[in-house]
Amino acid sequence: MNISAVLLAGGKSRRMGRDKATLLFRGKPLWKLQLDVLRKLEPEEVLVSARTDPIWRPADVQFVADGPPSRGPLSGLAASLAKMRGTHLLALAVDMACMDEKYLRFLCDGIEPGRGVVPKIDNRAEPLAAIYPEEAAGEVRAALSGTDYSLQKLVGRLVENGKLRELAVTRQQRKLFLNLNQLSDLAEL
Repeated sequence: MNISAVLLAGGKSRRMGRDKATLLFRGKPLWKLQLDVLRKLEPEEVLVSARTDPIWRPADVQFVADGPPSRGPLSGLAASLAKMRGTHLLALAVDMACMDEKYLRFLCDGIEPGRGVVPKIDNRAEPLAAIYPEEAAGEVRAALSGTDYSLQKLVGRLVENGKLRELAVTRQQRKLFLNLNQLSDLAEL
């Protein structure tokens, strides 16, 4: 099994009012922090998924366009699963600034042939810091071509079909899943 990694950076950042990827956190832009974390995992390849090719994308990172019309992160997952070379796709949202290498390695250790992992906090999946097997591509494409673009429902189907396994997030790990939606979120961190 080998893992491809994708940084999901295709959001419109409406609530933030500017591109989240370029926000500074701990002295670095979010895109750089997240790519550094993904690179430490030594994946087969690193991709960045967005609506348009970001000006900040490093040359060694492959751009994957979210197919129009954009359906949020679902578009990025579908496009990345179609382009990846690995057997599994580690997806990470650009605005999940506190996610760390240790937790992502823990997720990587939980995959199996044909089966990925998705963290779960209480009754809610965390699909933007999860690992999807290549076998999930069909369900992701089907969700994209339907009318319900909910990642929660898609993840539920993938769990039912045995393509994802849920991992409970501990109280200590919850802070890793905080995401930045507004400037006040950045100030709190």
